[in-house]
Amino acid sequence: MFSILFSLIAIVLLVFMLMKKINAHMALLLSGLFLLLVSTIYDSNAIFTSKVLSDKNDLHFWLFNLFEVFNKNLSSTLSGLGLTLMCIAGFSAYMEHVGASYALFKVFEKPLSMVKSPYMLLIISYFVTQFLVIFIPSHAGLGLLLMVTMYPILVRTGVSKLSALTVIGTCQYIDHGPGSGNVIMASNTAGIDPATYFVHHQLPTTIPIIIAVAIAIYFTSKYFDKKDNFSFDKESIENELTTNDDNKAKIPPKIYAILPIIPLILILGFSKVVGSHIKMNVPVAMMISTFTAIIFEMIRYKSLVQTLNSIMIFFKGMGHLFVITVSLIVCGQVFAAGLLSVGFVSTLIDFAKGAGFEVFAIIIFVSVLLSVSAFLMGSGNAAFFSFAPLIPNIAKHFNVETITMIAPIQIMTGFGRCASPIAPAILAIAGIAKVSPFAVVKRTAIPMIVAGIVNIICTYIYI
Repeated sequence: MFSILFSLIAIVLLVFMLMKKINAHMALLLSGLFLLLVSTIYDSNAIFTSKVLSDKNDLHFWLFNLFEVFNKNLSSTLSGLGLTLMCIAGFSAYMEHVGASYALFKVFEKPLSMVKSPYMLLIISYFVTQFLVIFIPSHAGLGLLLMVTMYPILVRTGVSKLSALTVIGTCQYIDHGPGSGNVIMASNTAGIDPATYFVHHQLPTTIPIIIAVAIAIYFTSKYFDKKDNFSFDKESIENELTTNDDNKAKIPPKIYAILPIIPLILILGFSKVVGSHIKMNVPVAMMISTFTAIIFEMIRYKSLVQTLNSIMIFFKGMGHLFVITVSLIVCGQVFAAGLLSVGFVSTLIDFAKGAGFEVFAIIIFVSVLLSVSAFLMGSGNAAFFSFAPLIPNIAKHFNVETITMIAPIQIMTGFGRCASPIAPAILAIAGIAKVSPFAVVKRTAIPMIVAGIVNIICTYIYI
């Protein structure tokens, strides 16, 4: 009861701070330190017996040891997972700088504009977004790009604004592909390479989900459009889009469309998936791809000094990711360490076993819990990063591999974010379209519920 009581207090404290607009980093860090303090007061060796710290990390003073937990997690994360994520962010920043992401969409622009049926165009556009998200692993970043590129095509063809925003708002409801932060976190926790995780453990589940959500978007869009008495007003749409023309990006050469795809080719092409004996890791793939882009820029602008100096955009992107995501992972790990130190996980496992729960029930419970957390926080990363470190211990007690538990949980986490009216991407696209974010999530909620149901079914089949 001790562990459950104080864990619930910490969770309530966490939710309270988030409601008071304290950022998730500090909320997770303070909640974690609170649990570490409680466990230390109750048992001076709790941090060590729970293996939150090893004896070699002991600073021989209980107060210092609390903060040593943060230091240990920061050091280990920066040298592994953090470096990987920062390299991805640096590459993404450089792709945005050179306009490669925009060029990648332009490949699809002409075929999309040829589709005259509004609802057929809507569904084709949805499948395009699910392809693009593999190469542009940012919910807000891809959403804003689609508002500049895809949104005008959709609404000019007769798609309602809210139906268009449904597709754009759900562009990254699944974090998939070896460039996604959550995928890197999940594969790292499970101890497998991102390419193997993506091909063997994600795609068998995400493909049925993508198809099911396409069907859900089609029928819900038709239903809500009819309910809202939507009628296509071409003149008003043109007037609105004309005022936003200044926001359009400068179109780069079409050849730039291959740049965002290069990392995926390298990661999958030199992996166990295709039986390659040559090894390729994500940071190396991102650096090679960035230097390839720099060569493209040299040819484009014929300026050696200016182009070489643009490498700082890569490093600034890495720094920005550290501030936003890597620090969040570390704070989430401190919170997870606090839950471990008070015995929350072991108590929960004992309770689940005593109640006769199987591993499937635990997976569903955690998946739903993290989806609700993502909905409340507006961030799938914050929810997943705070719980992922606990999954190996839970999997071990149920005699299953970590990958068996973490894959369906990771897939489920993003669903709550796309139905959250406070998610940055939802707020951004709703603001550009001048509609309420609540109107957008009213449209995205049903497809996300469908996605959750299909994920549960696939988990039951594959477990």
